[in-house]
Amino acid sequence: MSGLIPLAIGFTDPNNSLGTTQLLLRWVHFLAGITWIGLLYFFNLVNAPLMRTLPQDAKLKVFPGLMSRAMGWFRWSAVVTVFMGFAYWNIIVAADAHNARLHAIPAAAKPTVISFVIIWTLAFLVEFVVLMQPVDALKSGPVLGIIIAIVLCGAAYVWLSLNSHAWESSRLQAIGVGGGIGWFMMLNVWGVIWRIQKRVIRWTRESAQSGKPMPNESVKLSQQALVVSRINFVLSFPLLLLMAAASHYPFVID
Repeated sequence: MSGLIPLAIGFTDPNNSLGTTQLLLRWVHFLAGITWIGLLYFFNLVNAPLMRTLPQDAKLKVFPGLMSRAMGWFRWSAVVTVFMGFAYWNIIVAADAHNARLHAIPAAAKPTVISFVIIWTLAFLVEFVVLMQPVDALKSGPVLGIIIAIVLCGAAYVWLSLNSHAWESSRLQAIGVGGGIGWFMMLNVWGVIWRIQKRVIRWTRESAQSGKPMPNESVKLSQQALVVSRINFVLSFPLLLLMAAASHYPFVID
């Protein structure tokens, strides 16, 4: 992580390589983000309702091939989106520190970046612990949604409390919160949705080939993956709002 900070120190390059780097990072970030969020919307608005209407034999044939390919694009576009955005945000953090004429720019910027990773990862771990509990009521959509809303609001409050110095701009803070939601969503993709879906894909393929019924736990796991996917769907709205606010609106007061 600390290796990312020096990438942002190069403000006097006559060839404007920093500007080119920023442009390329944002471009790749946008392309991957369109792929990721587009598939997220497809899963929730199109695929899930359609699968419920298909007869079981058709579902066994369609599901493995469709989801194997879709989940590949889905999970890797999430990684590219988040880490390209993270690298771009590192440049913003270092630029704010430079503009404030701080003497030790990397030293000033590191706590901002490190606290981001720690706080938003801890938010995901709280959700993961809840999902591991044997109490099914905690995993229902409304209850889990409320828990996650409280956790993410708390994470945003803590991160902003730690990173509201005079040198940190509204843009830095808006992306720090919006990107934190994206970080949380990416961990949901890999830590929950994909862990479940790869098992369901395997079971569905084996059932189609052998004619044996799906394991009993497949229904519960599929429902859990759907709930977390819907949470990501809802979280995409404040995520995109904060990304837009970073460039067009002083969403967070400096």
